[in-house]
Amino acid sequence: MFMRFFTELREAKVPVTLKEYLILMEAMDKQVIGRSVDDFYYLSRAALVKDEKNIDRFDRVFAQVFNGLEKTAGEGLTADLPAEWLKKLSDKFLTEEEKAQIEAMGGFEKLMEALAEQMKRQQEEGDGDGEGKGKNGRNGQGDSPFGANGYHPEGVRVGQDKGRHGRAIKVWDKREYKNLDDSVELGTRNIKVALRRLRKWVRDGHPDELDMNGTIKGTSQKGYLDIQMRAERRNKISVLIFFDIGGSMDSHIKVCEELFSAARTEFKNMEFYYFHNCLYESVWKDNRRRHAEKLNTIDVLHKFPHDYKVIFVGDATMSPYEITYPGGSVEHWNEEAGAVWLDRVSGIFKHMVWLNPTAERHWDYTPSVGVIKQLVNDRMFPLTLDGLEKAMKELSR
Repeated sequence: MFMRFFTELREAKVPVTLKEYLILMEAMDKQVIGRSVDDFYYLSRAALVKDEKNIDRFDRVFAQVFNGLEKTAGEGLTADLPAEWLKKLSDKFLTEEEKAQIEAMGGFEKLMEALAEQMKRQQEEGDGDGEGKGKNGRNGQGDSPFGANGYHPEGVRVGQDKGRHGRAIKVWDKREYKNLDDSVELGTRNIKVALRRLRKWVRDGHPDELDMNGTIKGTSQKGYLDIQMRAERRNKISVLIFFDIGGSMDSHIKVCEELFSAARTEFKNMEFYYFHNCLYESVWKDNRRRHAEKLNTIDVLHKFPHDYKVIFVGDATMSPYEITYPGGSVEHWNEEAGAVWLDRVSGIFKHMVWLNPTAERHWDYTPSVGVIKQLVNDRMFPLTLDGLEKAMKELSR
């Protein structure tokens, strides 16, 4: 079973190495965890998953390989569901009245023996009969501690997606883990993780941080306390972001806000401006005063050093005429085509990418997306975890 787990992870494109698999087997051999599926899940995930974007694939393989592991009948089930474990849970989840009912029935030991016998009989006879011995419990009353849909304070549910009463001590086959696949839309936390790939640490400025290693070394060499200070380590990367706003971008406001919030946290040197559809001769900082307080784009482009990383955020959805012809803007008469302005940006700043919040599978249906993608030298990436990581890698070159 464990070897099948390893091979199916490889087939699912989770980059698992033989060394990592052997480490997991060594940990199992040394019994670093108890006989719990949850413990084994977290141990195997820690040993085999190196990147959080693969967690969703790992979960799917785990569920497929170990599905039904706890459904073994007979002695195996009794061992996998120890009475001691259930007793501890009863102290937390059951009322005093329910605990008394359990003791009156003979305790958890009798429960587990009866459960094993019941499951063995059901496997031989089928999944229940006319008297309700299957799903809903004994005598059709639905109060058996066994089965899927019965009600009982000491119940153990096996083989059901959800319970009607929510009272089973353990939803024994239910496994829900957060989807962190690399194709899902980003949240602020995941954006921060991806943006951290674009970092260049330097110590610059006034020495206001204690240098512990230097202090220890200096003290040992001089024979007296020699306190040494150093400048705080900061991310030297500077970022210039242009956000497309309005029109078709209204449906992407949430993810753009998350990107903006994460970028403000990760990059101390960050400037931002707004535009609509395509970059033209003016941009703005405040959407409420966009017509009264516009800034000349050429002044903005020459305001920042050439080592700034430039990020455009937009769905690139418009008429191709808006990009390729003078006067193409839907809001004003532009003397020069948007393509001219994008070409100027790429000429001034070496590192530039375009993040598109529209799913990549839809790009080919919009001609303007292809035009913009060509103008930015194919450096357009989807605004997903995987796309953002690739964009940061491109900016780091």
